[in-house]
Amino acid sequence: MPSTKTVLAEPSQCFPPSPGLLPGTAAAYSDHVPDQVQEAADRVEPHVAAAVEDPADQVEPRFAAAIVDVFVYVVVLNLFVEYLPTVISETFTLSLLTAVLLKGVLEIVVAAKNWVKARFRAASTPIGKVVAAVMLWAVLFGSKFLVLEVVALVFGDRVSLGGFFSVTALILALLLSRAAVRRLLRRPYQRAQGQV
Repeated sequence: MPSTKTVLAEPSQCFPPSPGLLPGTAAAYSDHVPDQVQEAADRVEPHVAAAVEDPADQVEPRFAAAIVDVFVYVVVLNLFVEYLPTVISETFTLSLLTAVLLKGVLEIVVAAKNWVKARFRAASTPIGKVVAAVMLWAVLFGSKFLVLEVVALVFGDRVSLGGFFSVTALILALLLSRAAVRRLLRRPYQRAQGQV
């Protein structure tokens, strides 16, 4: 029977030397583990990042902000219903519908206010500034009556936001609460840049 001679190769012939090692020296396995873990993380992270950043999985930021605003409005409105006797809503469903209505009306009021503020800044004459200031006052003052009338028109006696002062306090509380929640939910890089 012919004899078979087994030749064992040197470890340096089977495995390429690690960068940073002197030729002819062997590295312990533990020296390679951090490199292997990092290489594995590099191979996995792009796939995880791609799955997280897939545009099809992301929600439109304006839509998400509107949903959060409605939830904030429901909470604030129900606190007013509970603690202010002049603010009335017969059911939670009416409170939810009122919050959606308030969201729409207040978006229109805020857009009108921003338009008037832009006109005020763009006015170059004193008369233009006075006219823009009067328009701003009319928007801010008239918006309370607009909210009261729209709610009365849509819901009748089943929802009442009280009078001028209670609806003014309600609108201020709604807008301040919305701003606070949006600030709380901003991502860290948006906080650093001052974005909403």
